[in-house]
Amino acid sequence: MKKLIAEVSACTICKKFLPYKPRPVFSVSPDAKILIIGQAPGQKVHDSGIAWDDKSGDELRRWLGVSKEQFYNSKLFALMPMGFCYPGKGTSGDLPPRPECAPLWHAALLQRMKDVKLVLLIGQYAQNYYLKESVKDNLTETVKAYKKYLPEYFPLPHPSPRNRFWLAKNPWFQRKVIPDFKRQVQKIVTRG
Repeated sequence: MKKLIAEVSACTICKKFLPYKPRPVFSVSPDAKILIIGQAPGQKVHDSGIAWDDKSGDELRRWLGVSKEQFYNSKLFALMPMGFCYPGKGTSGDLPPRPECAPLWHAALLQRMKDVKLVLLIGQYAQNYYLKESVKDNLTETVKAYKKYLPEYFPLPHPSPRNRFWLAKNPWFQRKVIPDFKRQVQKIVTRG
């Protein structure tokens, strides 16, 4: 695992497409119980080099019902984005994750994480990649059907402050999905 982490950390496969020098941001461990697959680091996370070190991370930890200490405990959580480096800004937010990363690194990393009990698929890029034909017509329908993907996967919207309109438009998510989500997570976290 150490050798693979070093390889991923040194990856420059998409450097010609990035606005800054590649800086893969992820945190994996063979002991992790929950794997969080997000989109790609934003500017703040690129700068700090710490996954989910932003307002999206604060909201995600609230949804999970865990502290920062628990969240960054590699025996509990692995943090692996679809695109490992900050892709840059687009017209309406960050650009999509680079498509090279997941096919190049995910399978090899997952192979070494044998204790993962639950994979959180955050956003449509992760959901489309992992759920393939079973993904619904849109993110809202996929998240509504979350029970269909359990016990392996739990699809979620992105916890970004930019998603506040989606959250306001879909109050069922906070009312029904988050409590069930927290229960699933707490079962795994408390067992260690």
